[in-house]
Amino acid sequence: MAEVENGKDLISVLWSGADILRSKMDANEYKNYLLGIVFYKYLSDSFLIKVYDLICDARPQTLKEALDAYVEELKGEDAEELKKEMQDQYHYVIEPELTYTYFADAARNNSFNREQLQKAFNNIEQSDQIFADLFADIDLYSNRLGTGDQKQSDTVASLIKEIDKADLLNSDAEILGNAYEFLIGQFASETGKKAGEFYTPQAVSKILTKIAIAGQEDKTGLSVYDPCMGSGSLLLNAKKYSSTPGYIKYYGQEMNTSTYNLARMNMFLHGVDPNNQHLNNGDTLDGDWPTDEETDFNMVLMNPPYSANWSAAAGFLQDERFSDYGVLAPKSKADYAFLLHGLYHLKSNGTMAIVLPHGVLFRGAAEGKIREKLLRSGNIYAVIGLPANLFYNTSIPTCIIVLKKHRDGRDVLFIDASKKFNKGKKQNEMTDEHINAVIDLYSQRKTVEKEAYLASFEDIEKNDFNLNIPRYVDNFEKEEEVDLSALLSDMKKTDDELEQVQGEFVSLLKELTSTDETTMSLLNDLIEKMGV
Repeated sequence: MAEVENGKDLISVLWSGADILRSKMDANEYKNYLLGIVFYKYLSDSFLIKVYDLICDARPQTLKEALDAYVEELKGEDAEELKKEMQDQYHYVIEPELTYTYFADAARNNSFNREQLQKAFNNIEQSDQIFADLFADIDLYSNRLGTGDQKQSDTVASLIKEIDKADLLNSDAEILGNAYEFLIGQFASETGKKAGEFYTPQAVSKILTKIAIAGQEDKTGLSVYDPCMGSGSLLLNAKKYSSTPGYIKYYGQEMNTSTYNLARMNMFLHGVDPNNQHLNNGDTLDGDWPTDEETDFNMVLMNPPYSANWSAAAGFLQDERFSDYGVLAPKSKADYAFLLHGLYHLKSNGTMAIVLPHGVLFRGAAEGKIREKLLRSGNIYAVIGLPANLFYNTSIPTCIIVLKKHRDGRDVLFIDASKKFNKGKKQNEMTDEHINAVIDLYSQRKTVEKEAYLASFEDIEKNDFNLNIPRYVDNFEKEEEVDLSALLSDMKKTDDELEQVQGEFVSLLKELTSTDETTMSLLNDLIEKMGV
């Protein structure tokens, strides 16, 4: 097995696996195969390493060594006890002939059949509720893989051999998890519009997370909630900024089943304890969740689908999430429905950060009434304008709205970060320098010329509760005043130079001669027209 020393090498190995499938299907399809098989390798390799540790009280040099020790142990009288211990600790047991290591050997010997992998997937899914239907989106019998059993098995075997070059034995969970997220980001880039449903660019994730966790970094047992979690990358960012990341409790919901499964895999690949994963496959607006376990959270992070349709049925006026506002978000724009859902699930001392299109800042009618109620209650804490074209699914400029449940004061900090980016080929990019500049402005919470404005409630009331950022932050760059006398002097100088050049040109024309009368006539006409 190739030794992989860092995340970059691991990424390149995993990404090269995509080349095998790229000519057969688009990224939205082949991401399921690649990420699913990578995840199965992670489960298998982790299992063998732990088994070897239980048998030999040591770390194996190779996965083959671990597999051999496992096979030998299963012949003894302690076999059932070993399996039970693995089931209790890992929630699954993999038989030797269904390990990834066994599959990779079979693939290299041209004896692999995709039926084996399908059986392996089925066994994992049936081993514990946390794995139920996890591999449902991987169709190992698809004609996209080739025509007939042999060609389909060969394609899967090629993928297994390529991914086997990734040395997960010597990669910690964070390196593997980050490599996995890199792949998700690359798929988002290739997939384009479809990617919006499963991925938030890391720069935006960083800003949202840093804002929401501020002041809570040292809290043990921090709870994080994303009701539109996509692949879970936004939720998992909390690990990077918490001083006790192993105790974070993650709550997330996702409507798209494929994306929900992606998030579940992502959690495991980042080493999140199954007991700290609380993920649900469902429609956030149509059915409130969670309702029967912890229901409010220290941090709420959201990047919902922008201006999505929802039912806006009259019955929702009795729903506790929306009943205080007297009106519902419009059918064609669910933005405030998502916002109010998130705010409802926020702890009284927590922080929520949500990405939405700018329209939520100024649109009237029902949205205007909801916005006014939020402002009168002091719920809106800050509004941050982001650069355009940051996201894979839209080029429109977006904003971050920061909300608090209960606080003293009703002022709102406005930050204009629309110019803090580097232009990219497909998407614009915010660097760490840009991100830190935004966080500094947020932390200072004061007016900074052309960048931020701390608006009093009276300021906002005078603006009829319109939160459009240019009303508060004037980032207009005044052009330099023109020196008219210098401009006139330059113009006269230019005229003199033109006159001189024209005179020289006419002198050259006068020196020209021809025996042809027509040519001479045309030449004289040209000299005459030039006024000399």
